[in-house]
Amino acid sequence: MPKEKNSYSDRAALRGEPSYIWRAGQERRLAMMLSAAGDLIRGRVFVDGCGVGVYLMRLAERSQIALGLDIEFERAYAAAARQKAAHVVCGAGEDLPVPDGYFDVVVSHEVLEHVQDDRRAVQEIFRVLKKGGRLLLFCPNRWYPFETHGIYWCGKYKFGNIPLVNYLPRGWRDKLVPHVRAFTKRDLHKLFTGLDARFIKRTVIFGAYDSLIARWPVFGKLLRCFLQWLERTPLRVLGLSHFWVIEKKL
Repeated sequence: MPKEKNSYSDRAALRGEPSYIWRAGQERRLAMMLSAAGDLIRGRVFVDGCGVGVYLMRLAERSQIALGLDIEFERAYAAAARQKAAHVVCGAGEDLPVPDGYFDVVVSHEVLEHVQDDRRAVQEIFRVLKKGGRLLLFCPNRWYPFETHGIYWCGKYKFGNIPLVNYLPRGWRDKLVPHVRAFTKRDLHKLFTGLDARFIKRTVIFGAYDSLIARWPVFGKLLRCFLQWLERTPLRVLGLSHFWVIEKKL
């Protein structure tokens, strides 16, 4: 991963942009989290990389204790300002300020691709999970036809959805996108090697395309219905994000 930049665009490239508003896409993913967590959501919940806290706020309403963490101070501050039932700290996912075996549920939502050391971040998540606790993991799928985080071209960051970048050989892809990872199923499995992990669910999902629907409602809704139908077919391999549910073995 590259060293941290100073400009807003470079920081956005390095850390990603969190969810600021609540739309159908966020509602759908929250429903997935709640279904996957089950009764565990009533216990202690940790949102690793909480951004400005849109998911944390809703999870906290259902939990006994909720904690969010973000490495960007401004985002952690904004998340803390909107919370009534949760706590927020500023820190790094590779060194969580939490005791061993403390949480029933850990949510990592489109964060793992941005950390400096993804293997270390996963190890830390498993350290703070209770036995029988669950990690709810969303992260980018390398086989999605677009790189949604932009690219660096001739030393300058180019924002936008760039087609076919992730289909390039790894070395070429990483030169264009040094600021963010995209994962294959095999990549993710390697991160859990040697951990007491039991895989409850491993799938790939498409997006909700809310911005597209806002511009072209009929076309956007048809596209969303079609792509989310593809999640029930082998073509889900082309989806936007992995959604994995991993339990720490008893």
